[in-house]
Amino acid sequence: MALFAPLRNAMAEQAAATALTVSLTAPAQRGWPETVPASGWLKPWQEAVIASETSGLRITDVLVDVGSVVAKGQTLVRLSQESLLADLRKQEAAIATAKASLAKAKANADRARQLQPSGALSDEKIVEYLADEQTATASLASEEAALDSENIKLAQTTITAVDDGLITSRSADLGAVVSAGTELFRMVRQQRIEWQAEVSSRYLPRISQGLSVKVNGLEGHAIEGKVRLVGPSVSTDTSRAIVYVTLPVDAHARTGLYVTGDIELETSPALTVPETAIVFRDGISYVFTASEDQRVQRIRVETGRRNNGEVEIVSGIDPTSKVVTSGGAFLSDNDLVKIAEKN
Repeated sequence: MALFAPLRNAMAEQAAATALTVSLTAPAQRGWPETVPASGWLKPWQEAVIASETSGLRITDVLVDVGSVVAKGQTLVRLSQESLLADLRKQEAAIATAKASLAKAKANADRARQLQPSGALSDEKIVEYLADEQTATASLASEEAALDSENIKLAQTTITAVDDGLITSRSADLGAVVSAGTELFRMVRQQRIEWQAEVSSRYLPRISQGLSVKVNGLEGHAIEGKVRLVGPSVSTDTSRAIVYVTLPVDAHARTGLYVTGDIELETSPALTVPETAIVFRDGISYVFTASEDQRVQRIRVETGRRNNGEVEIVSGIDPTSKVVTSGGAFLSDNDLVKIAEKN
């Protein structure tokens, strides 16, 4: 026994010298934002169609183009006014004639009312004069209404933006003769673009208005958004529903793109370890924990969500464990390790 003692000591010293240096950490209890993956199209929040309200007039000026940012009431197109101005003058003359006819009819009616007690005029003539007065009054009102109509038509020759927004299409061409209802422009109201995200119906009870959303934009830039509305129906073909997500105007998102993203549900507690602490062997997840004698123990764990280099531990360890953060692939159960000092 005395002969073998030096040999055992030498082996122990060699094992200690070759022990792997590891860093330890305690599992962290943190609030974990659970996310729902989604994908869908970027579309206008609301689209406005700007069309002509009159017909038979020629476009004389086109003042904006596709991509123009416009303000409510801003002039976009002007139509020719020559024929309408002529009609307006004609109608003003008709009103002058109607006023003259009314003055004559009113004078005859006043005279008939004065002579009625004396019997100088027959009842038939008196009724005729009074009726002429009423007809002339109605005729003047009709001509004045026609003048209002001509003024409205004249105002319609200046086509303006119905709201603040971004022009996305233009069909107005200089010199073209338009008809009532002809679409001239299409615009995104208030430049607001939304993401119509399709999600699995099983998540719908947990999605509500106001939840934060991250949309994967172009060139890897994430766009922050908010849930505006959860669609009231579910597709019978795909069992998916549409969630409408409002995006900020300054994101300058382009309509027509198909993008992916994540909807952040309510935060839930989670016990997490660094992703590097997980060791996969035969399709099973393990972590190594260190005891006070600086020996490690391999423990099977069940993992859950992953986020920013952290992994949720659903079961297997408790919060007081000391977990090896890296190098676990080179360890075996009950190995002796050297604990790295924390800086």
